Formats: sequence, structure tokens, C-alpha cells
Amino acid sequence: MEPQKSILITGCSSGIGYACAHFMREKNWRVFASCRQQKDCDRLIAEGFESPLIDYADDKTIAEGLAQTIKATGGKLDAVFNNGAFATAGFAEDLSRGALREIFETNVFGVHELSRQVLPIFRRQGHGRIIQNSSVLGFAPARGRSAYAATKHALEALTDIMRLELAREETIKIVLIEPGPVTSSIRVNAQRHFEKWIDWKNSYHADYYESHVIPRLYSTDGKKDRFELPETAVAEKLYHALTSENPKPRYYVTTLTYIASLIKRFLPHRIQDKLFVKT
Repeated sequence: MEPQKSILITGCSSGIGYACAHFMREKNWRVFASCRQQKDCDRLIAEGFESPLIDYADDKTIAEGLAQTIKATGGKLDAVFNNGAFATAGFAEDLSRGALREIFETNVFGVHELSRQVLPIFRRQGHGRIIQNSSVLGFAPARGRSAYAATKHALEALTDIMRLELAREETIKIVLIEPGPVTSSIRVNAQRHFEKWIDWKNSYHADYYESHVIPRLYSTDGKKDRFELPETAVAEKLYHALTSENPKPRYYVTTLTYIASLIKRFLPHRIQDKLFVKT
């Protein structure tokens, strides 16, 4: 019988991370479902998961969470799914240095730090995969989502370069997953960051905030976005990226992501701007 494979997944308190943890456990993987708050780790432990505390904004928890995982497996780890992230709604000119610093600490710097720390483990054991959860906003723009898009663009650049730098190490793979609208708690979780950083009533764009951003951010009607898919759509792509002998560099999720990729690839920038300004 083939030995059980192991994966460390971040951001498992809800949404995509939670769904992927369950999906991979059903596929007989040993899942370390990490969260950034101990109360969420305790809840997942009660569900039968091993759940190390990892907060991307805290280097100490990254090192300790990874060490806890490696100790439990006897020194081995087959894959990491860097899923944890949050969003901050707001126009670029309304984002302070502090707002950008806060979101980059989690969405980029913390993800990169965990990736860096896991590579020596992969080299020692002779294999491993790093799967990065990006977004359609990692390559396409959208008004009012500049901070999140900036972090995902940065993550994609780092991942692409790391893939080139690791090209000679054929048993170590680094892959991007790029979801479009997927059911999750990211909008609800974004509310406190919006309230903390964005003085929307005094913004030049106050009318747009009131007509578009606020209703979408605080919507409670349960209405899905166009092309929205359940979290399991990401889990299925994650599983393919983990089990394929030669995984793709990128996996698109949702029709919107495919449409955006075609727009970016084939249309002139002026036409792209006209299309994306409508989103």
C-alpha cells in the first residue's frame, strides 16, 4: 500500500481552506489544517484534524506551525497549499501605507516565508509541491479591489520566478490556482479592514462606494455573484495539481477567470480598460 501523503493547508477556518481540508482528507491525505486563531484550530481539532496555529503576519507562528507539522510526520511533508489571505476593499488613492502594509504582510510576505521554509524539507526528501491560491485579480484589474489585486499580482510574480529558479529541481513543483468568484467568507471578513482603513464618506469616490462597494460588501441577501462556484471547485483543482505527474503552472477556476485570461491575452490595453471598468 502506498504511504499516506501529507499536506499543510493554511487559512482553514472557513471557505476555500476549510473545504479543501475536508476534500483532501476524503482523498486519504493526512491534512494539517492550519488557522491563524487558536479557537479555530481547536474547532478543527474537534473535527479530527491536526491543526497547527499559523498566522502569516507572525513569523514565529509560521516557523512553529511548520515545525509542529514536520515533527508529527517524522520529518516529511508532501505539499503546502498557501491559501490564507484577506481582502481590503477600497480605491487605490484611499489606501494608506498602513493599509497596504497590513495586507501585504499576510497575503504576500507570510505566504513567501512559509514557501521559503518548506523548500529545504522538500530538497532533503527529494520531492514536494507548493500550491499558491491566487485569484483572477492576480492578473486582471477591478475597481475598488486594488489592495487585494496588488497582493495577488505580487504573489503571481514571486511564484512565476520561483518556478523558473526551481526548474532544475524537477521533483519540486510550484503551482498557481486562480479562482474567480467562489463561495467564501472573504467579503464578511473584509468588512473590518474596510472600516479600519477606508474613510469612504470623505473620498472623491464616495458615490461609487455608496452605490457599488457598500451594498456588495455588506450584502445579506445570499445572492451569488455571476459565475460563482462552490469552494469544492478549488478543491478539485488542488487535487489535480497535487496528483498530476506534470501539473500545469496555472489552474483557472470559474468561467470568469477564463474570460479574463482571454481578454488579457488577446485584446489591446485600451479595450481591456473599457471592459474591466465595467466590472
